[in-house]
Amino acid sequence: MIKYSQIIKNNKELLNNIGGNKYKIAILSNIMVHQSREVCEYYLRKEGIKAIVELGEYDNIVQDTTRFQDVSAVIIFWEVYNIIDGLEYKIETLVENEIDNLIDKVKKEIDIVLHNLKNTSLILINKFSSLVFTQHELKTSKIDFVVKELNRYLETKHNITLIDTEKVIAGLSIDKSVDYRYYNSSKTLYSIDFYKHYFEHICPIFLSANGKIKKALIFDCDNTLWKGILGEDGFDKIKVYQKVQYLALSLVKKGVILGLCSKNNSQDVDEVLEKHHDMILRDEHIVIKKVNWENKVINLKAIAKELNIGLDSLVFIDDSIFEVNLIKEELPTVEVFQVPSKEYEYEMMMRKIAIFFHNPKETTEDLKKGKMYKTQVARSQAEKSIGNIEDYLKSLELQITTYIDDLNHVARISQMTQKTNQFNLTTKRYTETDINFFINSSNYTVIAIGISDKFGDNGIVGLAILEHQNDLVSIDTLLMSCRVLGRNIEYKFMDIIIEVLKQKKVTKIEANYIETLKNEQVSDLYDRCGFEIVDKCDELKRYSILVQQYKNKSIDYIGVNNGK
Repeated sequence: MIKYSQIIKNNKELLNNIGGNKYKIAILSNIMVHQSREVCEYYLRKEGIKAIVELGEYDNIVQDTTRFQDVSAVIIFWEVYNIIDGLEYKIETLVENEIDNLIDKVKKEIDIVLHNLKNTSLILINKFSSLVFTQHELKTSKIDFVVKELNRYLETKHNITLIDTEKVIAGLSIDKSVDYRYYNSSKTLYSIDFYKHYFEHICPIFLSANGKIKKALIFDCDNTLWKGILGEDGFDKIKVYQKVQYLALSLVKKGVILGLCSKNNSQDVDEVLEKHHDMILRDEHIVIKKVNWENKVINLKAIAKELNIGLDSLVFIDDSIFEVNLIKEELPTVEVFQVPSKEYEYEMMMRKIAIFFHNPKETTEDLKKGKMYKTQVARSQAEKSIGNIEDYLKSLELQITTYIDDLNHVARISQMTQKTNQFNLTTKRYTETDINFFINSSNYTVIAIGISDKFGDNGIVGLAILEHQNDLVSIDTLLMSCRVLGRNIEYKFMDIIIEVLKQKKVTKIEANYIETLKNEQVSDLYDRCGFEIVDKCDELKRYSILVQQYKNKSIDYIGVNNGK
């Protein structure tokens, strides 16, 4: 693992190489955590997040929450042993009433902290833990009771993410995680190694909040889904990796897209998927298959294109060191893993891979994602058979359902801001806390749209967040899921937005396009919708339009329904 001195050295270079806005994080604590800042910045910056971390004052959590209300995220180290000085050796001398008062005091402080941070997008709080001082005790102690009560209270709170530091310590050991000498002399409880493992552990939460999680898991077949070579050993001789397939299936059920990229005879693989009695994964779970004798680089590019996602959204698993190195060299944004030589290590590797698909909350759309992408393949085939794009679109029987300021869809709306990259005009990322604020504020209107057609329901796939300033509106966010692009839905969506604003007596709209590496396809969307450019600077284009000058696109083959 990288040395602390190298982390400090790399931090500045990483910061200079990352584009986009700064992502501000505050770390608050009742212990000394001065070494956490550089480690946190390093682990996020190397994933492309422009993290800027500021530390609160020692043992000043409540007061610090009033200082850091403009940051994107807050991490809180609230250690039970320093709730009062020396609690680790005083606790057993306290009587029941004193312990109850101590618990009540901390609960009130938790309430104040969360009230002060109610508009903070992301709040991570470490669960209270007694482990580092009770590891040798055989009975439940008074400190265990305090910890249990405080954690139970934290679990009743919404819009926070609880982190179990005991999992981090378990992966490292108590001796390597904690420095009792420095805790005794300066309240510095945790080691640098602990912080490395801790921030590596929580990194997926920040990747998700910044739209950097993976979307598709692609397997090779021979010696990857099963042990043996199908074309040589035959159908009856291969040994299915059932544990691996169960873990892959669990990801499918959470909305991960599953695909195959294998040099093999497609009929042979289909037979295994359909008939092999040991297989856990079946054809119904596989969204896309590239089973042929083509170069795997070409096949992975085709997979990304057909799914309409970026190559950086793919995780690929293969047994061949040649194939693994080829993909790493030719497609560096694809996350590649080689099947371990020891079979028992494969299961743990899969558990690590699952972290790349961290999803704070599964939505209805996640549970249906495999089916949705399969129907997308059917749409593509129908498009080829009809030929004329307008005739094809008319044949789809497209329907839009609108949801305006609907609190029932907060999780999905937040998820779209975190996952959508291609059709996203400003690429702003919002948590559920942010979306709740927008919907409940009279200064914003949140419009979500669902799409269905004769092939099936795509769920909620479009979003506009509109900020009101008297009779002027600014389009803060405008995005659509990649799986519904190419159907002229964006024009109908704009018609819907304009109609909503007309009803609210809005006279003028302002909007921005902020260029990223992935959203070039919408660089002229506002131009196509009749907006005028009022300013252009580097990656930013500013637009405006008078509502009365907007011309409706009159796309008659797309119907519109109200969701509530």
